[in-house]
Amino acid sequence: MISVTKLLFATDYFGDSLRYTEKAHTMRNGAADGVGPVVVWNSTRTCNLKCRHCYMNSDAEKYTDELTTEEAKRFIDDLAEFHVPVLLFSGGEPLLRRDFFELAAYAEKKGVRPTLSTNGTCITREVAQRIKDIGVGYVGVSLDGLRDVNDKFRGREGAYEAAMQGIENCVAVGQRVGLRFTINHHNIQELESIFDFIEAEDINRVCFYHLVYSGRGSQMVKEDVSPEESRHAMDIIIRRTRDFEERGFRKEILTVDNHCDGVYMYLKALSEEQDGLAAQIKKFISMNGGNRSGIAFGEVDPAGYVHPDQFTQHHTFGNVRERKFGDIWSDISHPIMRGLKDRKPLLKGRCAKCRFLVYCNGNFRTRAEARTGDFWESDPSCYLTDEEIGLREASK
Repeated sequence: MISVTKLLFATDYFGDSLRYTEKAHTMRNGAADGVGPVVVWNSTRTCNLKCRHCYMNSDAEKYTDELTTEEAKRFIDDLAEFHVPVLLFSGGEPLLRRDFFELAAYAEKKGVRPTLSTNGTCITREVAQRIKDIGVGYVGVSLDGLRDVNDKFRGREGAYEAAMQGIENCVAVGQRVGLRFTINHHNIQELESIFDFIEAEDINRVCFYHLVYSGRGSQMVKEDVSPEESRHAMDIIIRRTRDFEERGFRKEILTVDNHCDGVYMYLKALSEEQDGLAAQIKKFISMNGGNRSGIAFGEVDPAGYVHPDQFTQHHTFGNVRERKFGDIWSDISHPIMRGLKDRKPLLKGRCAKCRFLVYCNGNFRTRAEARTGDFWESDPSCYLTDEEIGLREASK
């Protein structure tokens, strides 16, 4: 995750203390010194929508073998023992779990900050108030465009209006809320409108996700953006983030799942002869250390299996019903887990030779595996040119 706001303005938000510290890039089992990884728990696969790019292949049906309430509480106990700072409740649609409020409150009581990733359609005013009252730190609502574009991706007419109502209900009760927007070929033209939207609706935060080829999203490879479109998207994000800051709007803007974004921002600052800004960006992306799936970020699926992240559920390291999460996370007997802890020597192709590898850490491994069959090959979504990453001299 790249905080565009942090890199441009050195501002501080909650997650920055986990991403930008002096020792963060040296960690092997957690986000920062003295804490474990941020954990996303896909608490249920059941969902009331059917999104085209869903990495969980979720649907509106009841799935078996999901963690019970008591099993989930033992799992949260283990997270607290391992000093996990944040537990992100995700799905499916996590609000369809009848025990969501009980479990989120339990996590908060145990000192693990609960956050929520939702499609927003279930957030009535009463639900929004309950979310705030139990101490949920942040609610991320997934939108992939405005109105018809979003409904097409979400697989249900009216999904946009229902999500809008959920967002408005969060804002009304003072619950911190933001958007999650997955960039693809069909909605990239809506980026400007998304910035207008978060200003008009007084939304605190937006995360722009790069597409990962997993679950139903594996069928969208040809619908991903081109390198040129990725660069154009970043130019818009940088420009509009600066505009917010200049006009006094405090908005946290992030990009997710493509760590060449930080390098692109660094190179852009250099090209614009903003040497002080370039040095600041370089400092922060050096602290962060790039993609840290399997290190600072992990995922547990509805049945309790532990994975490097939510997009890499085809690689499993153990089950929290059988072993404590911290024991599983620290165990390097699995070759993928062992490799993720120190991946640079294993990387191939452009990633292995890139002069910015120390800042990117090989980007997203699941995309590489989806396109090449090799977990350690180059990430095909790196949009930096061969000249930029030092593979050949720039043309004169």
